[in-house]
Order: sequence, then C-alpha cells, then structure tokens
Amino acid sequence: MTLPRRLTAEFFGTFWLVFGGCGSAVLAAGFPKLGIGFAGVALAFGLTLLTMVYVIGPISGCHINPAVSVGLWLAKRFPASDLLPYIVAQVVGAIVAAAVLYAIASGAPGFTLGQFASNGYDTLSPGGYGMMSALIIEIVLTFGFLMVILGATDKRAPAGFAGIAIGLALTLIHLISIPVDNTSVNPARSTGPALFATLFGGGPELSQLWLFWVAPIVGAAIAGLVYPMVFGEKTSR
Repeated sequence: MTLPRRLTAEFFGTFWLVFGGCGSAVLAAGFPKLGIGFAGVALAFGLTLLTMVYVIGPISGCHINPAVSVGLWLAKRFPASDLLPYIVAQVVGAIVAAAVLYAIASGAPGFTLGQFASNGYDTLSPGGYGMMSALIIEIVLTFGFLMVILGATDKRAPAGFAGIAIGLALTLIHLISIPVDNTSVNPARSTGPALFATLFGGGPELSQLWLFWVAPIVGAAIAGLVYPMVFGEKTSR
C-alpha cells in the first residue's frame, strides 16, 4: 500500500478508537440508571481496536497509537521513515474524533464539558491516584500491550486471531487502570480529549498530557527491545 493510503487508514482507525472508546465514556458511561460504567467503557475500547485490526490491519498494520508505532519500529517490524507520518496521522485522527464527540455531547441540555474522558492523575484521577501511580501503570500496561501485539502478530502465531488477542488485551488494560488515570497506553488517544477539555473547559488536562506521551512510549520501547531478544526466532548457524 502507498504511504498516503496507509496514513488515511491510520487516521480513520485512530478516529474510530477515540470516538468509540471516549464516546462511550462521555455519552454512555454515566447515563442515568442504564449507564455502561467502567466495564462498558473497557469493552468499547477493546471492540474498537478489534474491529480496526481486521479493517485496516491489511492496509496500515493498524497501529492507531504512537507508542505502538515506536515499539514496532524498535522491534524492527516498521521502517523509521514512516514513524513520524504515522504519528501525525494518528494524532490528527484523535483530535478530529474529539471534535466530533464534542459537537455531539454539547447538544445535550445542561451540557458541561468536565474532564471529557481525558487522562490524568491527582485531582484528574477517578480514584485520586498520584503521578507516580499513573506513570508506573502506564509503563507496565503499555509494555504488556506491546508484548501481546508482537506475540499475536509473530509469524509463528496462528493466523487470523491477532485481532481477538489484541482487542481483548486492550479491554483488560482498561478494566485494570480506568480507576487510576482513565487509561491511556496511547498518546494520541490522550491528546484529543485533553485538548478540548483544556481549551473549552479551562481544566489542567493539557498540563498533565506529558505523562501520557512519555510513559506509553517508554513501555512500548522496552517491549520493542525485549520481545525480539527474549522471544525472537533463533537462527541456527
């Protein structure tokens, strides 16, 4: 596939992830009496990723996450020349998704923006967790996420099942960490909602965004180096 087609796929995939996952949190999680809650939001994120693996996986690889692109690059499964264009397409897709979500959510009577499904620690953490807790859990969970991705897409893995494993892994990640920091493991996913929460709500979300870039990329980078070294196919001489 040409680079423009792959970038379009990454844009659409990230849009779908943010709109579906964050949309479930903003529009449905706390809906009176019938809200889907944390478990529903976790499942929504997993389903958006699972669907995109099969839709755009054959086109762009379905990274839809800057940390995933970095991890795959370090694992030597993705060319360095495509890294920056992929990240730009992912971030733009996330911002457009947040804009569409804002346009929909603001149509409700008595709408208040609030945190807008953005990530955060201290006062922005659902459970009041501090910066160190958010930093550790984002590194650990993104490391685990990339290990699942690298394993499920390994040429030795059963063909056709990668999307299921990866989508369920993201669901599990959200079930663990939504109370800590609303779950990121994806810098693009964090950027779109934080931008709107700060620009239109005046909150501190953008001031905490650095953590949700640094921690996921660190976790993904470690996995990108560790997986080939520990589980990579050995060649006999």
